[in-house]
Amino acid sequence: MNIMLVTTWMWLFLLILHVLEGGVFAVDSKQFNILYVIADDLRPTLGCYSDPVVKSPNIDQLASVSTVFHNAYAQQAVCGPSRVSFLTSRRPDTTKLYDFNSYWRVHAGNYTTLPQYFKSNGYTTLSVGKVFHPGIASNHSDDYPYSWSVPPYHPPSFKYEKRKVCKDKDGTLHSNLLCAVDVSEMPLGTLPDIENTAEAIRLLESMKDSHHPFFLAVGFYKPHIPFRIPREYLKLYPIESMTLAPDPDVPKKLPNVAYNPWTDIRKREDVQALNLSFPYGPIPKNFQLQIRQHYFASVSYVDAQVGSILQALDDFGLAKDTIVVFSSDHGWSLGEHGEWAKYSNFDVATRVPLIVYKPGVTSPFPRPGEKTFPFIDVFQGTREQFGKGRGVERVVELVDVFPTLSHLAGLSPLRHCPSSSFKIELCTEGSNLANLIRNPERELNREAYSFSQYPRPSDSIQENSDLPDLADIRIMGYSIRSTDYRYTLWVGFDPVRCQPNMTDIHAGEMYLLAEDPGEDNNVFDEFDHATVLRKLGMLPSWTESLKHHVMYLSSGLKSKGIL
Repeated sequence: MNIMLVTTWMWLFLLILHVLEGGVFAVDSKQFNILYVIADDLRPTLGCYSDPVVKSPNIDQLASVSTVFHNAYAQQAVCGPSRVSFLTSRRPDTTKLYDFNSYWRVHAGNYTTLPQYFKSNGYTTLSVGKVFHPGIASNHSDDYPYSWSVPPYHPPSFKYEKRKVCKDKDGTLHSNLLCAVDVSEMPLGTLPDIENTAEAIRLLESMKDSHHPFFLAVGFYKPHIPFRIPREYLKLYPIESMTLAPDPDVPKKLPNVAYNPWTDIRKREDVQALNLSFPYGPIPKNFQLQIRQHYFASVSYVDAQVGSILQALDDFGLAKDTIVVFSSDHGWSLGEHGEWAKYSNFDVATRVPLIVYKPGVTSPFPRPGEKTFPFIDVFQGTREQFGKGRGVERVVELVDVFPTLSHLAGLSPLRHCPSSSFKIELCTEGSNLANLIRNPERELNREAYSFSQYPRPSDSIQENSDLPDLADIRIMGYSIRSTDYRYTLWVGFDPVRCQPNMTDIHAGEMYLLAEDPGEDNNVFDEFDHATVLRKLGMLPSWTESLKHHVMYLSSGLKSKGIL
C-alpha cells in the first residue's frame, strides 16, 4: 500500500512538473516570444489556401496547428507603404506614405511601431532581411534604434540582386526577370534568403537561454522579382504542366485608371527582348507560363527557408514558448486581367496569407520531446496530408496584426485611433483579432470590411502609373472589400494635403463576388450611386464614407435578391 501511495504521489508530482514546464494542460500565463515571418509579394498561393499547384509543405504544416485567415488584405499593394502601414497599424492616409520617398516620423507623425512597442515592454527585438522597406521610407536604418535592440541584419549577397548575374543559354550574363541559377556560381556562393535563414537560426540559438523574451522579424525577399532562385526548384513545376491565368484578358469595362501597366517587369532584359507594346502588351503565352512557373518555384523556395527556421524552434526548445505569424506585404498578379506585379486594388494584388500560431491556443502545447515543426523536404516527393487548422473566413486587414499580437502576448491593449491621430504616437486603426484566434466564428460576419487604396498620376495610363511619386498623385482609388463584393471609387486627390475629394469621382468599380469571383465584370454603371456620392465629402473619413455607401448599396442589393 505504501509503495502504491508513493507511486501515486510521484505520478502527481511529475504531472504538476509537466504542467509547469508547459505541458498540454498549461495555463496561458507565460511570456511568449514572437517570430514574425514576412514574405515579399506573396499572394495566398499555398496548399493551406487550397491552391492546387503550389507545393508548400512547411507552411502547410504551420497552418495545420494555427489559425488561418482566408480573407486578409493589405492596405496598399506595394512594399514600402504596406509595410509602414501594418508595422504602425495606421492606414496610408495617416502615414502619408504612398511611394518610397518619405519617413513617417518626420512626414506624418512619430508613430510607435509594432517591434518598438514590444521593445518598450522588455523584449529583445531583432530584424533579419526585408522587414521595413529599406531607404528613406525607414530612415535608411530600418527604423533603428526606435524599433530594434540591435542594428538589423541585411544579407551581403543582396547587393547582387539587380546586377547581371542571370546566365543565358549562350553563357552571357543579364539582368533578367527569369533568373533560376546554380547557387554555387553566384557571387559569394549563396543567395539572400539562404543567408537570412542562417542568420535567423543563429539568433534563435543565441536567444534560447535568454531571460528576456524576443521579437524576431524575418523578411524574405522572394517571391519578389527578379526570380533569382536555386534552379532545382523549377523541377517541381514542369513547364508543360503550367496553365495561364483563368482570366488573362483586360476586362472590357475596366477603367483605364484602374489598370497597372507592370512597368517594373518591362525593365528586365528578357522582357525587353519581347518588344511588348505599352501599356497592354500582351506577353506571349509561352513567356506567361514561364513567369508563373518561376513564381511558384520561388514560393517553394521560400517554404523551404520557413521550414528550416520553424525546425530551429523545435531544435532549441522554443516551439512551446513562441507565437508565430506568417504573412506577406501584399499579393501579386499572375496574368489575371492582363496584369502582372502588384499596383492595383484587385484581390490578387491586395489579398495576403495570414497564419497565426500560439501554442496552447491554436493547438495543444507540444509534449516534452515532441516535434511541432519537423522540416519537410519538398524534393522527397512527400505528400503529407495536413489538417486545415482553424479557418477564419471573416474579412480582416494587415493593420489588425499589431493589436492582435500585442493582445496574444499579454501586453496592454491598444486603443483605437480617433479620426485624426497625427499627434498620437500609440494607437491602432485596425482591430484586435485575438477572439477570432481563440474562438473562430461559426457564422460569417458579412459586415466586416477591409480597406485598400492605390494612387495614380492621371486617368490615362502612363509610365509612372504603377508607382507615382507623391507630388505626381492626382487620383486615389479607394477600395472596400466585403464578403460579397469589392467596391472601388477613383477620386481626385490633393498630394500637398494628402486628402481626397470624395465628390470628385473619376471612375468606379463594383464586383459581385458570388457570380464574379475573379473581379472581371465591372457592374458599377448598373447601380444608382448619385444619392450617396453627394454625401461622401461631408464625412470625416474615407473608410467611413465608403462603408456608409456600401451599406446603402447592400440594402438595395438585398432587396433585389442579388445578395
